[in-house]
Amino acid sequence: MSTRDTTTLLAQLRAVLDLTNTEIQIAETRIAQARTEAVRRELSANADNARARAEAVEAAIRELGGVPELIGPFLGRAAAVVKAMVEQAQPFDEALLGDLTLEHQLLDRARYIKALATTTRQTDVVTLAERLITAHSATVDWLTTVLAEDALGGPAALRRTPFQAATGTAVKLVNIPVTWSARGLDRALDTVRATPPALGELLAQGAHAGGVAVRTLTASRDAALETAEQVTRREGADTAADALHSIRTATGVLEPGELPIDDYDDLNVTQAVAVVKELTEPADIRAIVAYEEANKNRHGVVSAAQTRLAAIAQEVTGLS
Repeated sequence: MSTRDTTTLLAQLRAVLDLTNTEIQIAETRIAQARTEAVRRELSANADNARARAEAVEAAIRELGGVPELIGPFLGRAAAVVKAMVEQAQPFDEALLGDLTLEHQLLDRARYIKALATTTRQTDVVTLAERLITAHSATVDWLTTVLAEDALGGPAALRRTPFQAATGTAVKLVNIPVTWSARGLDRALDTVRATPPALGELLAQGAHAGGVAVRTLTASRDAALETAEQVTRREGADTAADALHSIRTATGVLEPGELPIDDYDDLNVTQAVAVVKELTEPADIRAIVAYEEANKNRHGVVSAAQTRLAAIAQEVTGLS
């Protein structure tokens, strides 16, 4: 193998090692966002597996006569910390797309390393590259599924951080196409002024429908959200009413009669899991998970619902 070939292969292995160190730190930060214990265990295993891959890459670098850069792990941690901070100002999907970009880069470099190692007959490195390709392909599929789960309305395997949730909601509200007449808005405000003072004061400050939606969102009481949904729907602003209903669904404050499963509160875990597995609409799954988490919080039911949505997401994205 020529010096040039060795230099190129070493450069790619070092690049993969640096990226893997970042991947490890990101996987560890994601553990806190796991929706279920199963996902938490999976993320912990992913972090452990990434550490094992980093060690294997380091060994390959040494075998080729190179020396791994000692600063790599520190740079990986720093990059992950910066990424986590930036994500606090991003919607959830943008954060996941950033993770996906990292995994695609690792996957593409692993394929390139395999080609380089095949050309130079470095069989051990070829085997390592195949291991990397398998691992990163699986992670790309997993992240693609989580993104699809989020696009379908959730519940995604990962929870939003409070900042991500607030940012994502603000983006959605800004883009809601609402058209209310001035008279309709006045009637809505007059009606809502009779509701709890906190909401009445918030709505009284609204100069347009977007302002009403944002201020309604910030009201803390479930009754206020329900009243706002009723008023907006009565005034003909169905898009805004649907958005408010989605907020109520996501926070688990629907009334039992509004759930997609009859007599849900009377079901035990086994019965609830069986019925959840039959749901076909992501919105119905989302409603059940939010209600369950806000009330009984039975982990078996939540996990079954998330697994069901993952199967739907994989079907949508063509991964199943």
